[in-house]
Amino acid sequence: MRVPAEVYRIADLIKTMRVRGAGRIARTAAYAMKIAALKHPGGELGEFKAYMRETAHVLGSTRPTAVSLHNALRYVLNRVERAQSLEEAVAAAVDAADSFIQSSLNAVRVIGEIGSKLIEDGDTVLTHCNSSAALAVLKTAHSSGKRIRVYATETRPKFQGLLTYRELAGSGVPVTLIPDSAVRFVMREVDKVVVGADTVAANGAVINKVGTSLIALAAHEARVRFYVATETYKFSPATILGELVTIEEREPEEVVPTDLLTRHPNLKVRNPAFDVTPPDYIDAIITERGVIPPKAAAVILLEDYGATLAEELATITLDIEDSTA
Repeated sequence: MRVPAEVYRIADLIKTMRVRGAGRIARTAAYAMKIAALKHPGGELGEFKAYMRETAHVLGSTRPTAVSLHNALRYVLNRVERAQSLEEAVAAAVDAADSFIQSSLNAVRVIGEIGSKLIEDGDTVLTHCNSSAALAVLKTAHSSGKRIRVYATETRPKFQGLLTYRELAGSGVPVTLIPDSAVRFVMREVDKVVVGADTVAANGAVINKVGTSLIALAAHEARVRFYVATETYKFSPATILGELVTIEEREPEEVVPTDLLTRHPNLKVRNPAFDVTPPDYIDAIITERGVIPPKAAAVILLEDYGATLAEELATITLDIEDSTA
């Protein structure tokens, strides 16, 4: 049973970064799962479950680092797998996708309300890339009457900072665009840094757009508070079991023109899309459940995935015992 062409189109939008931002990616993936369920031609329950797993695989292979994407797919698939009939499975997929999208949008709104309380009247705030959650904090602070100004990094090589600039400027927030390499220069004028996250590991480390860790280092040096605004569905349950987060590396053509690569065939280019910010450089993580210290990420994960993690850990233990028997 073939995955619909529309799902492949959506997957391409995610892979080529025409859909950007971890939250938007997750919501788009959930929507694609809903489309797939509604376009299913009918048949046996087992066939439908296999079809939905294949759909999830197509979508999941687009951005390996964005745990929000994989958690969205898992959220829908888990409900499909529990269904006892084809009709129940289709309804479960549609309901789960709608529920995830609504919960995600609501989480961003709540994060904006909670995070805005950390921003003071007169603050200068620096942000990086294009995070819905981070923008919600800044726009909510501005709309509440606080006089803030923002530095937004260009965020090379895809220039997501331009999107941030347009959104903030459109909301009336005074915003200035700067090159990524100017962060340390302007940090002396900055009161707080607010960024988003693509993944939060169990130890509180944050995986976000490449350059985030350097901003955190500059903020730490200047004693500027560094906040991460993110929904809890971006927390990675696999990291509790010791699994490492895959850092996506993208095509060299995003960094240098194709004709230059052609003229210099021996030119080597690395283009990591993300980097890792250690928890020691993060003052707090702003979530829809409240403001938490980075090391409390494991508590959130155990609350949300405890039973599942225990089952997976038991499976791993049995496999080790079998291999050593």
